[in-house]
Amino acid sequence: MAVPKRRQSKSRSKMRRGATRWRAPILKSCPECGTRIPSHIACPSCGYYRSRQVLTVEAL
Repeated sequence: MAVPKRRQSKSRSKMRRGATRWRAPILKSCPECGTRIPSHIACPSCGYYRSRQVLTVEAL
């Protein structure tokens, strides 16, 4: 079993853990209605995905 030869410094440990930080989700605007939605998801307000109607959305 591999055993580290030297102790890892606090700064190196923190740099490694820095990659797991929380990032805000990237939202794009729907080309049909303009609402902000995550990528690769049908728009919940108009029902379009990739310029095609894939969901039937009822008006309230």
